[in-house]
Amino acid sequence: MLDPVVNFITRIFHWIGRAIGFVVGVILWPFMWVGRWYLQRGLMLRAIVGAILAVIVLMYGYFFYVTQFWTGFNPDYPAALVEARDATGAGDPVTPNAVSATVAGEPAPTCKPSAIAATSADLIDFNVNQNAWISSMVLSKLGLFGIEWRNTPLFDNKAAFQLGINQVMRRTTTELVDTLGRVRGTSQIDQNLQNARTNLAWNETAWYVGWRGPTRPTPSVYREAITNLRAFNTTLEKCQSTFDARADNLMQFLDRIAGDIGSTSDILRQRIEASDAGWFDLRADDRFWFAYGQLYAYYGILVAARSDFASVIAERNLTTLWTRMEGQLRASLNVQPWIISNGDESSAFFPSHLATMGFNLLQVRSNIVELRSILDR
Repeated sequence: MLDPVVNFITRIFHWIGRAIGFVVGVILWPFMWVGRWYLQRGLMLRAIVGAILAVIVLMYGYFFYVTQFWTGFNPDYPAALVEARDATGAGDPVTPNAVSATVAGEPAPTCKPSAIAATSADLIDFNVNQNAWISSMVLSKLGLFGIEWRNTPLFDNKAAFQLGINQVMRRTTTELVDTLGRVRGTSQIDQNLQNARTNLAWNETAWYVGWRGPTRPTPSVYREAITNLRAFNTTLEKCQSTFDARADNLMQFLDRIAGDIGSTSDILRQRIEASDAGWFDLRADDRFWFAYGQLYAYYGILVAARSDFASVIAERNLTTLWTRMEGQLRASLNVQPWIISNGDESSAFFPSHLATMGFNLLQVRSNIVELRSILDR
């Protein structure tokens, strides 16, 4: 009785083995053909081809390294800013006569620089100097058989994280230009901030050569934004620029942040509804790390905003609520799963990391909305 069953099972495994062997053969065939072709060529041609292959292997080795190892990653990066808190806001005088003209024999006036601008410059530096900017690398664009790595399940987590940070930088520089860096009653734009916004609007995937010919790679343009933001702070420290730290400007800034976080939360919700494949959802990691990058950046920006708007926060008694929001932001950065799962929320075996991230985003947004409502009273 058992012999037919055993024979049937044996045949199944036999055919499975042959199928696997066939697939492996198809995959290896091009490499075997190239190997035979290579061995049949002359010494000079083999040397040239070997050198080209060596360069390709080294480039992919470097690409693998920069996509898997994150330099300078530290969720507690705003700690020094927290320790340096005081009652003065951005643009406030920190030396006597800072708002008046310097007279002979007196020191040059000094004002407090913007923590938002400084933190933004540091985050861009983290993205393009401490780490390689992944999205514009030629190997990222070549990808897997012509498909960019960002559109595959491989080598894209760090790129998504960087893009999340960059989204926050674009939003922040826009607010610096439109409201925070202007004087009330005028439309004058600070040129350093305008240049920073323009530079950060550059195509995130630009390489040396684009569809329209030679162009500038993304990292070099973003590095100029770092220079622009630090130049703004230098003039602000000399009391030659303005940071308009008013309650209505802070309220508008929080509105923009809440809207940005809400949009990302909606993207996560759409992915949760589109799939519940658990560990096998190959697009879930992109969404997760993009959202994580946003929270990582907004943590520093909101800690910096507390410093820049110190007087407003003290006057409106927002200190306790702001501290709670910072604590929730920092706690959300503890969620760092090795593999992202997008399972059903009631599943006992496949967690839903996207749902967890979405909850964290909405919790932070709720606190921001509460802060905004108090400012609006």
